[in-house]
Amino acid sequence: MLNQAAHLSEKTFADDIPQAATRDGFGTGVIEAGKQDERVVVLCADLKESTRAEEFEKQFPDRFVEVGVAEQGMATIASGMAAAGKVPFIASYAAFSPGRNYEQIRTTIALNRMPVKICGMHAGVSVGPDGATHQMLEDIGMMRMLPGMTVIAPGDAEEARKAVVAAAKTDGPVYIRFGRAATPLFTTTQTPFSIGKALALFESEDPRVAILSTGSLSYAALEAAHALSNDGIGSLVLHVPTIKPLDTEAVIDAAKRVGRIVTVEEHQVAGGFGSAVAECLGEHHPVPLMRLGVADQFGQSGTPDELLTHYGLNATHIEEVVRAMLKK
Repeated sequence: MLNQAAHLSEKTFADDIPQAATRDGFGTGVIEAGKQDERVVVLCADLKESTRAEEFEKQFPDRFVEVGVAEQGMATIASGMAAAGKVPFIASYAAFSPGRNYEQIRTTIALNRMPVKICGMHAGVSVGPDGATHQMLEDIGMMRMLPGMTVIAPGDAEEARKAVVAAAKTDGPVYIRFGRAATPLFTTTQTPFSIGKALALFESEDPRVAILSTGSLSYAALEAAHALSNDGIGSLVLHVPTIKPLDTEAVIDAAKRVGRIVTVEEHQVAGGFGSAVAECLGEHHPVPLMRLGVADQFGQSGTPDELLTHYGLNATHIEEVVRAMLKK
């Protein structure tokens, strides 16, 4: 097994593992980025409490802009500020940004290669009772298709903090996906993070399947791998926070080593992370592949745990899929 101490929290598989929402990582990370670079500014569309943008406002009131319920205007204003030398972060629910302002992001930000950092909050079904209208499940696909757009889905709040700091130093536009629900903190301040790099989190002896995951569902992948290991079934878990640019070297290496891949994401199964992996493997090293995500459906109201279970995105279902794949 890999030396997990360098990568994972000591409480990763404990019942009392600390939890925090990845949106909290934005709140701390953007303040850190603001302290490092006075060009960093934050724009918000009337959701500063929910997005945690209010933390930046408290620290840097002169570098915070409340645009109101105007996501399209927010994107274009941010593009103009970027053209004038600023490093803008724009924050709203993912259902509204990039959901409502996609054309402005495409034309004023991506087309012009403006260094605007688009922060989509409350993404995925785990936003819970807000229901289908607010459960953005298409954003990864929308944003990874834009030329020059970097796309990141952090695994936990600590990695989200690192992603925000790294995004502020990255040329060009970046989309970062954040969740509302508190999820396990399985990484530490020492866990490596680099844009464009995957991270091997877990490996049993003689791995027979690789579980590739992104976002907070990487913890469910870890739980599944741990349970499989206790039953004598070897696997490895590759956490892939950067969906674009994809770490193709790590993906191909995992496929060559184990010969079977399962991908996991809190997103439509079409067009998202699993599709990016499928494209990579189809061109370079085809192997049996099972993609787990939301299967051509909208979300619905429920608690985060209920919804992840309903859509087959919990550790138990991942484990079942791996077992079924190994029987074929």
